[in-house]
Amino acid sequence: MNARTEPAPAGSDAIARPPLVREFLLVAGLFLVYKFGRQLATGHTGEAFRNAHRVWDLERAVHLPREGAVQSLLLHGDGLAHVANTYYATVHFPATVAFLVWLYLRRPAHYVWARRVLAVVTAAALVLHLLFPLAPPRMLALTGLVDTARVYGPSVYGDPATDSLSNQFAAMPSLHFGWALMVAIGLIVATRSRWRWLWLAHPLLTLLVIVGTANHYWLDAIVATALLGLALAAVDLPHRTASTAGRAQDRLVPAPAEEQTLVGAGR
Repeated sequence: MNARTEPAPAGSDAIARPPLVREFLLVAGLFLVYKFGRQLATGHTGEAFRNAHRVWDLERAVHLPREGAVQSLLLHGDGLAHVANTYYATVHFPATVAFLVWLYLRRPAHYVWARRVLAVVTAAALVLHLLFPLAPPRMLALTGLVDTARVYGPSVYGDPATDSLSNQFAAMPSLHFGWALMVAIGLIVATRSRWRWLWLAHPLLTLLVIVGTANHYWLDAIVATALLGLALAAVDLPHRTASTAGRAQDRLVPAPAEEQTLVGAGR
């Protein structure tokens, strides 16, 4: 097989690195939409608490584990709860930004794919936030859960009645978990190290943190996973596109004239 017909390697980046300024604006816009778009759902306190009761009852009906089982592990000592609160408050955005920056610098095609997936899942999540306002379990008295951020600190939320910077009734789906899972999947897909599957520790730890700190229900993570699955199905992987293009090129490019002559003579 000569150079003209050789398919692209499965792991290659088939496109050039996108313009930096444009990508900065796109990613900044994504984060701003995430941060401020959820505020459109504020003012639905009664509905958010009714939905919280429905979610709690549904989890018990399908026999999901109680969130309190995870939280009890954090409450063995003040230090562990504080670490979990710190992880919740500080890792979410920086980890996602670092993931996108690394992909942009080292895997441009995978960067475009990951950015598109994150945009799709974030947009879908914001729509669900608007349609289904949900109070987190830390606000629901019947759960018996402790608001660990308020008790042990640090907290990223203020009083729900006066907090104008975030929508605390946007628990479902959990973009904390959805983004963390996408970071792990993206790094597994874009790298070839035998240790790359260890990146799954990030969403696993995030899941334990969001549930243990009573910021999310199990169902918030399940719905986030479903939305991410749909987003991944909607956005093609770059290396699959490259491989397919290479195979198509291999089929369509004719053999050199001298090879055609030899094949004809053989008949």
